[in-house]
Amino acid sequence: MNTVDTVSKTVVINRDVLSEKKRRAAELRQQFTERGILVVNLVSSPGSGKTSLLEATAKCWQGQHKMAVLVGDLATERDAERLRPLVPVEQLTTGGACHLELSLVEKGLAKLPLDDVEFLFIENIGNLVCPASHDLAEHLRVSVLSTTEGDDKPGKYPKMYRTSDALVITKTDLLPYVPFSTEDAIADARTIQPELSAFELCSLTGDGVSQWCDFLVQARRRTVCIPAA
Repeated sequence: MNTVDTVSKTVVINRDVLSEKKRRAAELRQQFTERGILVVNLVSSPGSGKTSLLEATAKCWQGQHKMAVLVGDLATERDAERLRPLVPVEQLTTGGACHLELSLVEKGLAKLPLDDVEFLFIENIGNLVCPASHDLAEHLRVSVLSTTEGDDKPGKYPKMYRTSDALVITKTDLLPYVPFSTEDAIADARTIQPELSAFELCSLTGDGVSQWCDFLVQARRRTVCIPAA
């Protein structure tokens, strides 16, 4: 077989697969919009505090707003187990893949009770490269950056921040002890994505969490169809 023909067919097949994934993501996002569910994809490096942020969000909203979570990990259900006492949660284990695929998200959705849910969070695999290229039908993509990682992270991983709608800086209680400038980190991120919303908070103490939660409530009102009471 001609090598050029083989390469051409491979490119066409890959394009078809990507087009189908984008179509399905858009279709699923529209379904969430019509059901009044705001989908938030949390992306970050490992250990940035995504699970702690979800715990703090659930506690902030207790009795006010209903949320559910899909937790992505390479292995174990440890993060899901932390969240189960607070919210409906389903574990997505990739077994080695460095990002979540929409097909795996859909499998998790089939097991997750979504009646009356207002917010669906997807806690992505800890990775700042691969997840940037995969649409999981989210309305918002939120980059989580901890103060222990360094304030130059946005410039090192521009695609992730370019495709994000918000930046959450976590572990602000450690600012007196680490060489991290929240101003520099936010400025760096906004040179890449000027419209980026930014939040500084500590999930353990609760400082700044209410502003983050208010942002999500307002985003839901702007983005999805709110069912009549």
